[in-house]
Parts: sequence; C-alpha cells; structure tokens
Amino acid sequence: MRTYTLIGTTLVLLLAATSGWWLQDVHAQLAGTRRRDLQRHDLSVPGREVIQAIVEIAPGVTSARHTHPGDEIVFVLDGAPLAYELEGKPTVTLRPGDVLFIPAGTIHAARNTGDRMGAELATYVVEKGRPLLTEVGGNRPR
Repeated sequence: MRTYTLIGTTLVLLLAATSGWWLQDVHAQLAGTRRRDLQRHDLSVPGREVIQAIVEIAPGVTSARHTHPGDEIVFVLDGAPLAYELEGKPTVTLRPGDVLFIPAGTIHAARNTGDRMGAELATYVVEKGRPLLTEVGGNRPR
C-alpha cells in the first residue's frame, strides 16, 4: 500500500512539473489577494483569449507590482476603496461601481486603502498560452 502511495505521489509531482499548471496557480495568487476565475474563452482574434475573474484584496494590502500580456478592464464590485498605481500615471482611487482600463504590459499594483475586503471584476484580453500575471521586481509603489 505504501508503495502505491509513493508511486502515485511521484506521478502527480512529475505531471505537475512537466505541465506547469502548478506554477500558474502559485503566481496567480499574490500575497493578500485572491483570484477566482469565472470564465476563459478563445476570441475570434487568433492567439487571444478573454479571462474574467473576481480579484479580492485584503485590508491594507498592496499587491505586488505586475504586468499582464494584454489589456485589463477593472470594475470595482464591493468593499473598501482600491488605489491603483499605474507606472507613469497618478494614483487613482476607485470605489464600487468605478472602472479602470490598464493597457497591456503596464506595470501596476492595487492597494486596499480601507479596513474591509475589496473586490473587483477583472476582465483580461490577453495573449493565449502566456502566464496571466508576471511579477515585476523592485519595491512596491506606495
């Protein structure tokens, strides 16, 4: 019985390492944030897909600086005000019902400025087959 468990565990780890699915899950969840994918579909434009997700940010948390391989459309759903810091632009604070467009490749971060959970509906129109999120080194913007 122990041999079968060891073999099964080894096969799962081998599959995970070769497929890369576990890396996408690890990078998709930045500290203090949670992303729940709602849908993913190919678009009529070759090589592009749309991904829709709910992103939650805990009180006082600033996400890591990151980029996406395509455009992001943000709609703040609920909770505390969220401050978005886009490289080269002034910080913009959004409340429920507000929207924001983040162009492809733009380094950005979001900060929950309140004392309760904040949530956004994020719609990504991105290059298919690339990681949805790439963290950018350096300090988080304040």
